[in-house]
Amino acid sequence: MASRLLLVNGVIADPSPVSPRVLYDHALMIEGGRIARIAPTTEFTDLDVDYLDLSGRLILPGFINLHTHLYSTFARGLPAVQPAADFAGVLKNLWWKLDRSLTLDAVYYSAVPVLLEAIRSGTTTIIDHHASPHAVRGSLAALKRALADTGLRGCLCYEVSDRDGEAVAAEGIAENADFLASCRHQQDGLIAGLFGLHASFTLSERSLEQAVAAAQATNAGFHIHVAEAATDQEVTFNLTGERVVGRLHRLGILGGRTIAAHAVHVNDADMDLLASTGTVVAHNPQSNMNNAVGIADVERLRSRGVAVGLGTDAMTHDMRQELRAGLWAQRLKQQNPSAGWDALCAAQWDVNPAMASRVFGRPVGTMAEGAMADLIAIAYDPPTPLTNDSLHGHLVFGIGSAPVDTTIVDGRVLMYRGKLELELDEEEVMAKAREVASGVWGSLREF
Repeated sequence: MASRLLLVNGVIADPSPVSPRVLYDHALMIEGGRIARIAPTTEFTDLDVDYLDLSGRLILPGFINLHTHLYSTFARGLPAVQPAADFAGVLKNLWWKLDRSLTLDAVYYSAVPVLLEAIRSGTTTIIDHHASPHAVRGSLAALKRALADTGLRGCLCYEVSDRDGEAVAAEGIAENADFLASCRHQQDGLIAGLFGLHASFTLSERSLEQAVAAAQATNAGFHIHVAEAATDQEVTFNLTGERVVGRLHRLGILGGRTIAAHAVHVNDADMDLLASTGTVVAHNPQSNMNNAVGIADVERLRSRGVAVGLGTDAMTHDMRQELRAGLWAQRLKQQNPSAGWDALCAAQWDVNPAMASRVFGRPVGTMAEGAMADLIAIAYDPPTPLTNDSLHGHLVFGIGSAPVDTTIVDGRVLMYRGKLELELDEEEVMAKAREVASGVWGSLREF
């Protein structure tokens, strides 16, 4: 087999919000896991390559999910959850019971099924935020194994919290530190790490200071929930006399390598701190609406200079769904049917790739020579002209219901013509996941 792969017969699209391009009669060469060349098909002749025929397909950079929780898979269909009256109730009645019930087996088997869903929906990079308080040590290694078995690119962290006591918080700090140390020896760039923190309202000064000290030794940024609900601001202010963003800034947690998930309940001063430090906000519109915590003011965040990317908070692993939900939510919030377009397109195709590239230390998520070959092909026959000017309109209003046909990560074909090209036995994995999930559900009542 040749060491190079040539994608032919598809339409190549660069969705960059600054200069979108649609390239007909072009081919794309992959070599060494990177996009080596994009040029007219006629320029590729007499080559020792493998050909991948993508006739009738739209070729795009793979999607990036800036904030998710793979373990939340096991919440699907969970019966007899006590109804919650507010966000604190959602955490106590569902998520904190679920995460305390996870074993290392459950961490792995909750991740693999949705990673397969990610492949099928064209999401090639996952930035995860994990919690399993009764199985802290080794949990990130279990997630790393799930990523390796599915071939996706992933950034992992463990969410440190005091909600289960000082000993568990200390384990979380150690898990992050050890995993980040191991990432320094990862040569292929498929795995990266951030230092995970749950949220200000579940973290003491002592734990935050210890986490910051540990993170400094790894040169890593942080991944933390920020002002998702009003609760975070209220508890933090009662504890410290500060607002959440101000507290995080004082402790040195904000910065260009830090992801602040949600940022729903922030004021102008908070936004200015996020902007001045280069902190990236991960907007999660479906989750915020589902939890009734509000809708982040993405338009205002951007107007004050905050970089806003897009995550799913595990509501889906199809970024096309999240993009559309974010657009509708922003228009409703602003009471303006023209709002949100630039903001959401920039989140998906500008901020997400920029942050992922920072985290992985190489260009990720862009259609450019030299970028990592994380690519997807969507079976899409446009009913109207597909041009540079109309590309984003097709991406938002057209491809959402079109099937992802091919998924490539780091130059490796993970799915072609809708068929997974993995060594995993999917039927066996799904059966085992159901078995493990049943055990997790049965243990919920113990907490």
